[in-house]
Amino acid sequence: MTSSVSAWLWSERFWLPENVSWADLESPPPGVEYPRLKHIFIALPLAVGVFLLRQLFERLVAKPCAHILQIQAGVPRRAQSSDVLERVYQSKACPDTRQLEGLSKQLDWDVRKIQRWFRVRRNQDRPSTQKKFCESMWRFTFYLGIFMYAIRHLWVSPWMWDTRHCWYNYPFQSLSPGQYNYYVAELAFYWSLMFSQFTDIRRKAAKLANYAKYQRLCDGLFVVFSISFFLTRLVIYPFWIVHSVLFESWEIIGPYQAWWLLNGLLLVLQVLHIIWFYLVARIAIKAIFKGKVSKDDRSDIESSSDDETRTKPPSQTLIPKDNNHTANLNGNTHDH
Repeated sequence: MTSSVSAWLWSERFWLPENVSWADLESPPPGVEYPRLKHIFIALPLAVGVFLLRQLFERLVAKPCAHILQIQAGVPRRAQSSDVLERVYQSKACPDTRQLEGLSKQLDWDVRKIQRWFRVRRNQDRPSTQKKFCESMWRFTFYLGIFMYAIRHLWVSPWMWDTRHCWYNYPFQSLSPGQYNYYVAELAFYWSLMFSQFTDIRRKAAKLANYAKYQRLCDGLFVVFSISFFLTRLVIYPFWIVHSVLFESWEIIGPYQAWWLLNGLLLVLQVLHIIWFYLVARIAIKAIFKGKVSKDDRSDIESSSDDETRTKPPSQTLIPKDNNHTANLNGNTHDH
């Protein structure tokens, strides 16, 4: 059963051009290394090492940097102890109006008091600014380091300047040590995210300046990010990468079954790039003309407890104020 599933998943007729087998890639000439299937699995134990390295980095490097920048962990206000509300919170952190009214009758609490309890309880579970800073610093450090390594070792590759070299004699292409180290390190990093994706806070490296209260630096970095996003995702990616995979590969090696899948995924990614850039551009324009980066529509909402406290519940009825309204009752004037 396992062998049949493996044979179907790694079918040579699907993944490789005609007249090429996996066995051909397992026997390269002396002194030549081809990309192999085992390289994917080599990255798995390395991913554990990357995950442990991250824990050490956040504790020994990022956290001291946060203290230097006076970014404190902070102790959120704790909600009043209530077993009934806690059970509801575990199933639904934002109860609707009907549930709030039912809890109000059950506990003999005012609805506003219950709403405040849930706001405080949600803030209690939110990660601190220091934790978000440490995670962002780890990702920024890794991406910066791997980018510098790629520039150093991949810059001299012929296909870096002529993408047609990606398809000459494909898939029998020599794998240099620099390429191998780069791709295995990247693969190990993303494998490590499989372990931490359920607890990670999705934030970007420009958030470091925001957490440190360097607003002008944050605004400037965001504008730079917007420009680089446009150049890499809407210029280099479609006109170099997608063009090469769509047209140059067809011309040099011809299409095969996996060719259609890979190109389809690349085009889907291009559509996402356009959508993301639209969201990024809106924020960048506000940063340029208003002088401050607004909330990033691509990220999760980062509302603080103060923000939530100032937000009125939608069910609240607005009553017009009339401080001068008087009524004459039994000959006496009463202010309401």
